[in-house]
Amino acid sequence: MALINLDLSFFSNFSLLIFLLSLLKWFFVAYKPQKKLPPSPPKLPIIGNLHQLGLFPHRSLQLLSRKYGPLMLLRLGSKAALVVSSSDAACQIMKTHDLFFANRPKSSIAYRLLYGSKDIAFSPYGEYWRQVKSISVLHLLSNKRLQSSQHVREEETSHMIEKISQTCSSSPVNLSDMFLTLTNDIICRVALGRKYSEEENGRKSMEYLRIFAELLGCFDVGNYIPWLAWVNRFNGLDSKVEKAVKQIDGFLEGVIEEHINKRKGEAESDYTSEARCQDFVDILIEIKRANTIGFALDRDAMKAIILDVFGAGTDTTHSVMEWGMSELLKNPEILQKLQAEVREMTQGKPEITRDDMEKMQYLKAVIKETLRLHTPVPLLVPRESIRDVKVMGYDIPTSTQVFVNAWAIARDPMLWENPEEFRPERFLDSSLDFRGLNFELIPFGAGRRICPGIYFAISVNELALAKLVNKFNFTLPDGIKPNDLDMTEAPGVTIHRKLPLHAIATPYSF
Repeated sequence: MALINLDLSFFSNFSLLIFLLSLLKWFFVAYKPQKKLPPSPPKLPIIGNLHQLGLFPHRSLQLLSRKYGPLMLLRLGSKAALVVSSSDAACQIMKTHDLFFANRPKSSIAYRLLYGSKDIAFSPYGEYWRQVKSISVLHLLSNKRLQSSQHVREEETSHMIEKISQTCSSSPVNLSDMFLTLTNDIICRVALGRKYSEEENGRKSMEYLRIFAELLGCFDVGNYIPWLAWVNRFNGLDSKVEKAVKQIDGFLEGVIEEHINKRKGEAESDYTSEARCQDFVDILIEIKRANTIGFALDRDAMKAIILDVFGAGTDTTHSVMEWGMSELLKNPEILQKLQAEVREMTQGKPEITRDDMEKMQYLKAVIKETLRLHTPVPLLVPRESIRDVKVMGYDIPTSTQVFVNAWAIARDPMLWENPEEFRPERFLDSSLDFRGLNFELIPFGAGRRICPGIYFAISVNELALAKLVNKFNFTLPDGIKPNDLDMTEAPGVTIHRKLPLHAIATPYSF
Protein backbone atom coordinates (compact mmCIF):
# COMPACT_ATOMS: atom_id res chain seq x y z
CA MET A 1 0.00 0.00 0.00
CA ALA A 2 2.87 2.43 0.82
CA LEU A 3 4.47 1.64 -2.56
CA ILE A 4 1.21 2.44 -4.39
CA ASN A 5 0.86 5.77 -2.50
CA LEU A 6 4.48 6.62 -3.41
CA ASP A 7 3.83 5.93 -7.13
CA LEU A 8 0.66 8.06 -7.09
CA SER A 9 2.51 10.89 -5.37
CA PHE A 10 5.37 10.75 -7.95
CA PHE A 11 2.88 10.67 -10.84
CA SER A 12 0.99 13.68 -9.45
CA ASN A 13 4.17 15.70 -8.94
CA PHE A 14 5.50 14.79 -12.41
CA SER A 15 2.19 15.78 -14.03
CA LEU A 16 2.24 19.07 -12.16
CA LEU A 17 5.81 19.72 -13.36
CA ILE A 18 4.84 19.03 -16.99
CA PHE A 19 1.84 21.32 -16.64
CA LEU A 20 3.96 24.14 -15.17
CA LEU A 21 6.61 23.77 -17.90
CA SER A 22 3.94 23.85 -20.62
CA LEU A 23 2.38 26.91 -19.03
CA LEU A 24 5.77 28.62 -18.85
CA LYS A 25 6.50 27.81 -22.53
CA TRP A 26 3.09 29.13 -23.58
CA PHE A 27 3.69 32.31 -21.55
CA PHE A 28 7.02 33.03 -23.28
CA VAL A 29 5.68 32.19 -26.73
CA ALA A 30 2.59 34.33 -26.21
CA TYR A 31 4.54 37.35 -25.02
CA LYS A 32 7.63 36.97 -27.23
CA PRO A 33 7.58 39.68 -29.94
CA GLN A 34 6.82 38.07 -33.29
CA LYS A 35 9.02 39.07 -36.24
CA LYS A 36 7.24 41.18 -38.79
CA LEU A 37 8.60 40.13 -42.17
CA PRO A 38 7.99 42.00 -45.44
CA PRO A 39 5.10 40.73 -47.60
CA SER A 40 5.85 37.77 -49.85
CA PRO A 41 4.23 36.23 -52.92
CA PRO A 42 3.22 32.54 -52.67
CA LYS A 43 6.11 30.14 -53.16
CA LEU A 44 6.58 26.58 -54.37
CA PRO A 45 8.31 23.77 -52.46
CA ILE A 46 12.11 23.60 -52.85
CA ILE A 47 12.46 26.36 -55.49
CA GLY A 48 10.46 29.00 -53.62
CA ASN A 49 9.98 32.01 -55.91
CA LEU A 50 12.77 31.22 -58.36
CA HIS A 51 10.27 30.45 -61.10
CA GLN A 52 8.94 34.02 -60.91
CA LEU A 53 12.23 35.70 -61.90
CA GLY A 54 12.03 34.93 -65.62
CA LEU A 55 14.52 36.01 -68.29
CA PHE A 56 14.33 39.65 -67.20
CA PRO A 57 14.23 39.66 -63.37
CA HIS A 58 14.17 43.47 -63.15
CA ARG A 59 10.87 43.53 -65.06
CA SER A 60 9.35 40.52 -63.25
CA LEU A 61 10.26 41.95 -59.84
CA GLN A 62 8.86 45.35 -60.80
CA LEU A 63 5.47 43.74 -61.52
CA LEU A 64 5.54 41.78 -58.25
CA SER A 65 6.48 44.89 -56.25
CA ARG A 66 3.39 46.69 -57.53
CA LYS A 67 1.33 44.07 -55.72
CA TYR A 68 3.48 43.35 -52.66
CA GLY A 69 5.14 46.70 -52.03
CA PRO A 70 8.56 48.40 -52.14
CA LEU A 71 10.03 45.90 -49.67
CA MET A 72 9.25 42.35 -50.72
CA LEU A 73 10.68 39.14 -49.29
CA LEU A 74 11.25 36.22 -51.65
CA ARG A 75 12.44 32.70 -51.05
CA LEU A 76 15.00 31.78 -53.73
CA GLY A 77 15.58 28.12 -53.08
CA SER A 78 17.03 27.98 -49.57
CA LYS A 79 17.93 31.68 -49.52
CA ALA A 80 15.87 34.63 -48.28
CA ALA A 81 16.00 37.61 -50.66
CA LEU A 82 14.76 41.14 -50.05
CA VAL A 83 13.71 43.10 -53.16
CA VAL A 84 13.90 46.90 -52.85
CA SER A 85 11.78 48.86 -55.34
CA SER A 86 11.39 52.43 -54.07
CA SER A 87 13.77 55.34 -53.49
CA ASP A 88 12.80 55.56 -49.81
CA ALA A 89 13.50 51.86 -49.27
CA ALA A 90 16.79 52.13 -51.21
CA CYS A 91 17.82 55.03 -48.96
CA GLN A 92 17.16 52.87 -45.90
CA ILE A 93 19.32 50.05 -47.29
CA MET A 94 22.16 52.09 -48.82
CA LYS A 95 22.36 55.03 -46.41
CA THR A 96 20.49 54.65 -43.09
CA HIS A 97 21.53 51.00 -42.58
CA ASP A 98 24.34 50.90 -45.12
CA LEU A 99 26.80 49.28 -42.70
CA PHE A 100 24.44 46.38 -41.98
CA PHE A 101 23.93 45.71 -45.71
CA ALA A 102 27.53 46.19 -46.85
CA ASN A 103 28.34 42.51 -47.32
CA ARG A 104 28.18 40.49 -50.55
CA PRO A 105 26.50 37.09 -50.78
CA LYS A 106 28.92 34.40 -51.87
CA SER A 107 28.68 33.51 -55.56
CA SER A 108 30.47 30.32 -56.57
CA ILE A 109 31.12 31.58 -60.11
CA ALA A 110 32.45 34.98 -58.99
CA TYR A 111 34.54 33.20 -56.34
CA ARG A 112 36.22 31.04 -59.00
CA LEU A 113 36.61 33.75 -61.64
CA LEU A 114 37.94 36.37 -59.24
CA TYR A 115 40.56 34.35 -57.37
CA GLY A 116 38.46 33.70 -54.28
CA SER A 117 36.59 37.01 -54.58
CA LYS A 118 39.76 39.04 -54.04
CA ASP A 119 38.41 41.84 -56.19
CA ILE A 120 36.57 44.99 -55.08
CA ALA A 121 33.01 44.32 -56.26
CA PHE A 122 32.47 40.81 -54.86
CA SER A 123 34.82 40.62 -51.87
CA PRO A 124 33.11 40.27 -48.46
CA TYR A 125 32.82 43.38 -46.33
CA GLY A 126 35.78 43.70 -43.99
CA GLU A 127 39.35 44.92 -43.71
CA TYR A 128 40.51 43.33 -46.98
CA TRP A 129 37.70 45.01 -48.90
CA ARG A 130 38.52 48.38 -47.30
CA GLN A 131 42.14 48.05 -48.38
CA VAL A 132 41.44 47.13 -52.03
CA LYS A 133 38.72 49.78 -52.23
CA SER A 134 41.24 52.40 -51.08
CA ILE A 135 43.62 51.24 -53.82
CA SER A 136 40.98 51.90 -56.46
CA VAL A 137 39.87 55.24 -55.03
CA LEU A 138 43.30 56.68 -54.21
CA HIS A 139 45.53 55.14 -56.88
CA LEU A 140 43.61 53.74 -59.86
CA LEU A 141 40.51 55.90 -60.27
CA SER A 142 41.43 59.18 -58.58
CA ASN A 143 40.75 62.52 -60.25
CA LYS A 144 44.47 62.91 -60.94
CA ARG A 145 44.59 59.52 -62.63
CA LEU A 146 41.45 60.39 -64.60
CA GLN A 147 43.10 63.53 -65.96
CA SER A 148 46.33 61.71 -66.82
CA SER A 149 44.39 59.23 -69.01
CA GLN A 150 42.45 61.94 -70.85
CA HIS A 151 44.73 61.68 -73.90
CA VAL A 152 43.95 57.96 -74.19
CA ARG A 153 40.20 58.60 -74.32
CA GLU A 154 40.71 61.38 -76.86
CA GLU A 155 42.97 59.29 -79.12
CA GLU A 156 40.73 56.24 -79.10
CA THR A 157 37.51 58.18 -79.74
CA SER A 158 39.27 59.98 -82.63
CA HIS A 159 40.34 56.58 -83.96
CA MET A 160 36.69 55.42 -83.83
CA ILE A 161 35.58 58.56 -85.70
CA GLU A 162 38.23 57.87 -88.34
CA LYS A 163 37.04 54.27 -88.82
CA ILE A 164 33.45 55.43 -89.25
CA SER A 165 34.59 58.11 -91.73
CA GLN A 166 36.24 55.44 -93.86
CA THR A 167 32.92 53.62 -94.24
CA CYS A 168 30.91 54.38 -97.37
CA SER A 169 28.38 57.07 -96.46
CA SER A 170 25.55 54.91 -97.78
CA SER A 171 26.61 51.76 -95.90
CA PRO A 172 25.30 51.10 -92.36
CA VAL A 173 27.83 51.18 -89.52
CA ASN A 174 27.60 48.62 -86.72
CA LEU A 175 27.72 51.10 -83.84
CA SER A 176 27.43 48.34 -81.23
CA ASP A 177 30.73 46.85 -82.44
CA MET A 178 32.31 50.29 -82.60
CA PHE A 179 31.36 51.03 -78.99
CA LEU A 180 32.59 47.66 -77.74
CA THR A 181 35.96 48.07 -79.49
CA LEU A 182 36.28 51.63 -78.20
CA THR A 183 35.70 50.72 -74.56
CA ASN A 184 37.94 47.64 -74.78
CA ASP A 185 40.79 49.64 -76.32
CA ILE A 186 40.51 52.45 -73.78
CA ILE A 187 40.43 50.05 -70.82
CA CYS A 188 43.32 48.02 -72.23
CA ARG A 189 45.53 51.09 -72.65
CA VAL A 190 44.65 52.58 -69.26
CA ALA A 191 44.77 49.31 -67.30
CA LEU A 192 47.28 47.18 -69.21
CA GLY A 193 49.39 49.73 -71.08
CA ARG A 194 48.51 48.81 -74.66
CA LYS A 195 45.74 47.59 -76.96
CA TYR A 196 45.23 43.90 -77.65
CA SER A 197 42.52 44.14 -80.33
CA GLU A 198 45.01 44.42 -83.19
CA GLU A 199 46.75 41.05 -82.72
CA GLU A 200 45.44 37.50 -82.94
CA ASN A 201 46.32 36.36 -79.41
CA GLY A 202 45.08 39.65 -78.03
CA ARG A 203 41.70 39.26 -79.76
CA LYS A 204 41.36 35.78 -78.26
CA SER A 205 42.12 37.18 -74.82
CA MET A 206 39.55 39.95 -75.32
CA GLU A 207 36.99 37.29 -76.24
CA TYR A 208 37.64 35.47 -72.96
CA LEU A 209 37.26 38.73 -71.08
CA ARG A 210 33.88 39.09 -72.80
CA ILE A 211 33.01 35.54 -71.72
CA PHE A 212 34.15 36.46 -68.19
CA ALA A 213 31.55 39.24 -68.03
CA GLU A 214 28.93 36.88 -69.44
CA LEU A 215 29.72 34.17 -66.87
CA LEU A 216 29.40 36.61 -63.97
CA GLY A 217 25.77 37.02 -64.96
CA CYS A 218 25.00 33.31 -65.29
CA PHE A 219 22.45 31.77 -62.95
CA ASP A 220 24.06 29.13 -60.73
CA VAL A 221 21.39 26.93 -59.22
CA GLY A 222 23.88 25.69 -56.61
CA ASN A 223 23.93 29.13 -54.97
CA TYR A 224 20.26 28.75 -54.08
CA ILE A 225 19.69 24.98 -53.96
CA PRO A 226 23.06 23.58 -52.82
CA TRP A 227 22.18 19.91 -53.35
CA LEU A 228 21.61 20.69 -57.06
CA ALA A 229 25.12 22.11 -57.57
CA TRP A 230 26.01 18.94 -59.51
CA VAL A 231 23.80 20.17 -62.37
CA ASN A 232 26.58 22.52 -63.49
CA ARG A 233 28.77 19.55 -64.32
CA PHE A 234 26.20 18.34 -66.83
CA ASN A 235 24.99 21.61 -68.37
CA GLY A 236 28.57 22.66 -69.20
CA LEU A 237 28.76 25.66 -66.88
CA ASP A 238 31.53 24.23 -64.69
CA SER A 239 33.75 23.39 -67.66
CA LYS A 240 33.10 26.79 -69.24
CA VAL A 241 34.14 28.55 -66.02
CA GLU A 242 37.26 26.36 -65.67
CA LYS A 243 38.30 27.06 -69.26
CA ALA A 244 37.76 30.79 -68.85
CA VAL A 245 39.72 30.85 -65.59
CA LYS A 246 42.66 29.06 -67.22
CA GLN A 247 42.72 31.28 -70.32
CA ILE A 248 42.29 34.57 -68.46
CA ASP A 249 44.85 33.66 -65.81
CA GLY A 250 47.41 32.83 -68.49
CA PHE A 251 46.76 36.15 -70.20
CA LEU A 252 47.03 38.19 -66.99
CA GLU A 253 50.19 36.35 -65.92
CA GLY A 254 51.74 37.31 -69.24
CA VAL A 255 50.70 40.95 -68.82
CA ILE A 256 52.17 41.19 -65.31
CA GLU A 257 55.44 39.50 -66.35
CA GLU A 258 55.69 41.84 -69.32
CA HIS A 259 55.38 44.84 -66.99
CA ILE A 260 57.90 43.45 -64.49
CA ASN A 261 60.45 42.86 -67.27
CA LYS A 262 59.82 46.35 -68.65
CA ARG A 263 60.46 47.84 -65.21
CA LYS A 264 63.74 45.93 -64.98
CA GLY A 265 64.79 47.25 -68.37
CA GLU A 266 63.93 50.79 -67.36
CA ALA A 267 65.93 50.44 -64.15
CA GLU A 268 68.98 49.23 -66.07
CA SER A 269 68.71 52.13 -68.51
CA ASP A 270 68.10 54.63 -65.69
CA TYR A 271 64.61 55.27 -67.08
CA THR A 272 62.14 55.36 -64.22
CA SER A 273 58.52 54.26 -64.51
CA GLU A 274 57.46 57.76 -63.50
CA ALA A 275 58.95 59.07 -66.75
CA ARG A 276 56.08 57.52 -68.71
CA CYS A 277 52.37 57.33 -68.12
CA GLN A 278 51.74 54.53 -65.65
CA ASP A 279 48.94 52.07 -66.28
CA PHE A 280 47.02 50.17 -63.59
CA VAL A 281 49.36 47.18 -63.67
CA ASP A 282 52.36 49.47 -63.10
CA ILE A 283 50.61 51.01 -60.11
CA LEU A 284 49.68 47.65 -58.59
CA ILE A 285 53.23 46.34 -59.01
CA GLU A 286 54.59 49.47 -57.31
CA ILE A 287 52.10 49.14 -54.42
CA LYS A 288 53.09 45.48 -54.00
CA ARG A 289 56.80 46.34 -54.06
CA ALA A 290 56.57 49.28 -51.65
CA ASN A 291 54.01 47.54 -49.38
CA THR A 292 52.54 50.91 -48.36
CA ILE A 293 48.93 49.82 -47.79
CA GLY A 294 49.27 47.75 -44.63
CA PHE A 295 48.80 44.29 -46.13
CA ALA A 296 50.51 42.08 -48.68
CA LEU A 297 49.00 42.56 -52.14
CA ASP A 298 49.54 39.16 -53.74
CA ARG A 299 49.46 38.43 -57.44
CA ASP A 300 45.99 36.87 -57.33
CA ALA A 301 44.63 40.05 -55.77
CA MET A 302 46.27 42.11 -58.52
CA LYS A 303 44.65 39.97 -61.20
CA ALA A 304 41.26 40.11 -59.49
CA ILE A 305 41.39 43.92 -59.34
CA ILE A 306 42.33 44.11 -63.03
CA LEU A 307 39.39 41.86 -63.91
CA ASP A 308 37.10 44.13 -61.90
CA VAL A 309 38.19 47.05 -64.07
CA PHE A 310 37.32 45.11 -67.22
CA GLY A 311 34.03 43.76 -65.88
CA ALA A 312 32.80 47.15 -64.69
CA GLY A 313 34.59 49.30 -67.26
CA THR A 314 33.78 47.71 -70.60
CA ASP A 315 30.42 45.95 -70.45
CA THR A 316 28.47 48.65 -68.64
CA THR A 317 30.16 51.61 -70.37
CA HIS A 318 29.51 50.43 -73.89
CA SER A 319 25.94 49.49 -72.88
CA VAL A 320 25.26 53.15 -72.00
CA MET A 321 26.69 54.32 -75.34
CA GLU A 322 24.61 51.76 -77.21
CA TRP A 323 21.32 52.71 -75.52
CA GLY A 324 22.09 56.43 -75.62
CA MET A 325 22.66 56.36 -79.38
CA SER A 326 19.59 54.14 -79.83
CA GLU A 327 17.41 56.70 -78.07
CA LEU A 328 18.90 59.55 -80.14
CA LEU A 329 18.09 57.69 -83.36
CA LYS A 330 14.60 56.91 -82.09
CA ASN A 331 14.08 60.58 -81.18
CA PRO A 332 15.54 62.67 -84.06
CA GLU A 333 14.44 65.97 -82.48
CA ILE A 334 16.55 65.21 -79.39
CA LEU A 335 19.50 64.22 -81.61
CA GLN A 336 19.22 67.53 -83.48
CA LYS A 337 19.06 69.48 -80.24
CA LEU A 338 22.18 67.73 -78.95
CA GLN A 339 24.01 68.30 -82.22
CA ALA A 340 23.15 72.00 -82.10
CA GLU A 341 24.62 72.33 -78.60
CA VAL A 342 27.81 70.41 -79.37
CA ARG A 343 28.44 72.16 -82.69
CA GLU A 344 27.85 75.58 -81.20
CA MET A 345 30.38 74.85 -78.45
CA THR A 346 33.05 73.47 -80.78
CA GLN A 347 32.63 76.03 -83.59
CA GLY A 348 34.26 73.71 -86.10
CA LYS A 349 37.34 73.00 -83.97
CA PRO A 350 39.01 69.66 -84.77
CA GLU A 351 38.86 68.47 -81.16
CA ILE A 352 36.53 68.88 -78.19
CA THR A 353 38.26 70.19 -75.06
CA ARG A 354 37.43 69.45 -71.43
CA ASP A 355 36.24 73.04 -71.03
CA ASP A 356 33.85 72.53 -73.96
CA MET A 357 32.48 69.38 -72.34
CA GLU A 358 31.79 71.13 -69.05
CA LYS A 359 29.50 73.59 -70.80
CA MET A 360 27.42 70.95 -72.61
CA GLN A 361 24.46 70.74 -70.25
CA TYR A 362 22.15 69.03 -72.72
CA LEU A 363 24.77 66.33 -73.34
CA LYS A 364 24.92 65.69 -69.59
CA ALA A 365 21.12 65.53 -69.49
CA VAL A 366 21.13 62.96 -72.33
CA ILE A 367 23.61 60.78 -70.40
CA LYS A 368 21.53 61.02 -67.20
CA GLU A 369 18.33 60.16 -69.05
CA THR A 370 20.04 57.18 -70.68
CA LEU A 371 21.22 55.93 -67.27
CA ARG A 372 17.68 56.39 -65.92
CA LEU A 373 15.78 54.64 -68.69
CA HIS A 374 18.44 51.98 -69.38
CA THR A 375 20.16 51.31 -66.06
CA PRO A 376 23.15 49.13 -67.14
CA VAL A 377 22.93 46.68 -64.21
CA PRO A 378 19.21 46.90 -63.29
CA LEU A 379 19.42 45.01 -59.97
CA LEU A 380 22.89 46.37 -59.08
CA VAL A 381 25.33 43.95 -57.41
CA PRO A 382 23.42 42.10 -54.65
CA ARG A 383 24.09 42.87 -50.99
CA GLU A 384 23.69 40.76 -47.86
CA SER A 385 22.68 41.70 -44.31
CA ILE A 386 25.33 41.07 -41.65
CA ARG A 387 22.88 41.20 -38.70
CA ASP A 388 19.18 41.39 -37.89
CA VAL A 389 17.90 44.86 -38.71
CA LYS A 390 14.53 46.63 -38.86
CA VAL A 391 13.77 48.47 -42.10
CA MET A 392 10.60 50.52 -42.60
CA GLY A 393 8.90 48.60 -39.79
CA TYR A 394 9.91 45.15 -41.08
CA ASP A 395 12.38 42.71 -39.52
CA ILE A 396 15.14 41.65 -41.92
CA PRO A 397 17.06 38.57 -40.72
CA THR A 398 20.82 38.11 -40.88
CA SER A 399 22.22 36.74 -44.18
CA THR A 400 19.28 37.96 -46.24
CA GLN A 401 20.29 38.76 -49.82
CA VAL A 402 19.23 42.20 -51.02
CA PHE A 403 18.42 43.16 -54.60
CA VAL A 404 17.94 46.88 -55.20
CA ASN A 405 15.86 47.26 -58.38
CA ALA A 406 17.43 50.50 -59.57
CA TRP A 407 15.72 50.03 -62.95
CA ALA A 408 12.24 49.94 -61.35
CA ILE A 409 13.02 52.96 -59.15
CA ALA A 410 14.13 54.94 -62.21
CA ARG A 411 10.74 54.22 -63.85
CA ASP A 412 8.58 54.84 -60.79
CA PRO A 413 5.62 57.05 -61.86
CA MET A 414 5.51 58.47 -58.32
CA LEU A 415 8.99 59.93 -58.92
CA TRP A 416 9.09 60.61 -62.65
CA GLU A 417 6.61 62.26 -64.99
CA ASN A 418 5.98 60.04 -68.03
CA PRO A 419 8.71 57.63 -66.88
CA GLU A 420 8.70 55.49 -70.04
CA GLU A 421 9.55 58.47 -72.26
CA PHE A 422 13.09 59.52 -73.15
CA ARG A 423 13.10 63.19 -72.07
CA PRO A 424 16.55 64.66 -71.24
CA GLU A 425 14.85 68.01 -70.52
CA ARG A 426 13.70 66.64 -67.16
CA PHE A 427 17.29 67.07 -65.91
CA LEU A 428 18.01 70.57 -67.23
CA ASP A 429 16.47 72.38 -64.26
CA SER A 430 17.05 69.59 -61.75
CA SER A 431 19.83 68.97 -59.25
CA LEU A 432 19.25 65.20 -59.42
CA ASP A 433 22.46 63.30 -60.07
CA PHE A 434 23.70 59.71 -60.29
CA ARG A 435 26.56 59.89 -57.77
CA GLY A 436 24.74 58.11 -54.95
CA LEU A 437 23.13 61.04 -53.13
CA ASN A 438 19.75 60.99 -54.90
CA PHE A 439 18.11 57.60 -54.50
CA GLU A 440 15.72 58.23 -57.38
CA LEU A 441 18.69 57.65 -59.71
CA ILE A 442 21.27 55.09 -58.56
CA PRO A 443 22.70 53.34 -61.66
CA PHE A 444 26.09 53.06 -59.92
CA GLY A 445 24.70 52.17 -56.50
CA ALA A 446 25.27 54.22 -53.35
CA GLY A 447 26.89 54.06 -49.94
CA ARG A 448 30.00 52.06 -49.12
CA ARG A 449 29.54 49.75 -52.10
CA ILE A 450 29.07 52.45 -54.74
CA CYS A 451 30.96 51.77 -57.97
CA PRO A 452 34.32 53.61 -57.77
CA GLY A 453 34.54 53.95 -61.58
CA ILE A 454 31.68 56.45 -62.00
CA TYR A 455 33.75 59.37 -63.26
CA PHE A 456 35.85 57.23 -65.60
CA ALA A 457 32.75 55.69 -67.22
CA ILE A 458 30.97 59.03 -67.61
CA SER A 459 34.04 60.69 -69.13
CA VAL A 460 34.19 57.96 -71.81
CA ASN A 461 30.45 58.18 -72.55
CA GLU A 462 30.33 61.97 -72.78
CA LEU A 463 33.35 62.27 -75.06
CA ALA A 464 32.25 59.48 -77.40
CA LEU A 465 28.69 60.77 -77.85
CA ALA A 466 29.85 64.39 -78.23
CA LYS A 467 32.33 63.49 -80.97
CA LEU A 468 29.86 61.28 -82.81
CA VAL A 469 27.05 63.82 -83.02
CA ASN A 470 29.57 66.59 -83.82
CA LYS A 471 31.19 64.80 -86.76
CA PHE A 472 28.21 62.98 -88.31
CA ASN A 473 24.55 63.20 -89.16
CA PHE A 474 22.83 59.88 -88.45
CA THR A 475 19.86 58.12 -90.02
CA LEU A 476 18.49 54.60 -89.69
CA PRO A 477 19.24 52.17 -92.55
CA ASP A 478 16.85 50.34 -94.87
CA GLY A 479 14.16 52.98 -94.58
CA ILE A 480 13.47 52.13 -90.91
CA LYS A 481 11.40 54.83 -89.26
CA PRO A 482 12.51 56.08 -85.84
CA ASN A 483 9.38 54.77 -84.13
CA ASP A 484 10.02 51.32 -85.61
CA LEU A 485 13.55 50.95 -84.21
CA ASP A 486 13.72 47.65 -82.30
CA MET A 487 14.57 48.40 -78.67
CA THR A 488 14.30 44.81 -77.39
CA GLU A 489 16.64 43.92 -74.52
CA ALA A 490 18.92 40.90 -74.31
CA PRO A 491 18.94 38.98 -70.99
CA GLY A 492 21.99 39.23 -68.77
CA VAL A 493 23.37 40.91 -65.66
CA THR A 494 24.19 43.93 -67.88
CA ILE A 495 21.34 44.82 -70.22
CA HIS A 496 22.30 45.28 -73.86
CA ARG A 497 20.28 45.53 -77.04
CA LYS A 498 19.13 42.19 -78.39
CA LEU A 499 20.08 43.26 -81.92
CA PRO A 500 23.21 45.29 -82.82
CA LEU A 501 22.60 48.96 -83.53
CA HIS A 502 23.21 49.94 -87.16
CA ALA A 503 23.04 53.47 -88.56
CA ILE A 504 24.15 55.42 -91.63
CA ALA A 505 26.71 58.08 -90.66
CA THR A 506 27.10 61.03 -93.04
CA PRO A 507 30.09 63.31 -92.35
CA TYR A 508 28.99 66.80 -91.35
CA SER A 509 30.55 69.77 -93.14
CA PHE A 510 31.22 72.70 -90.86
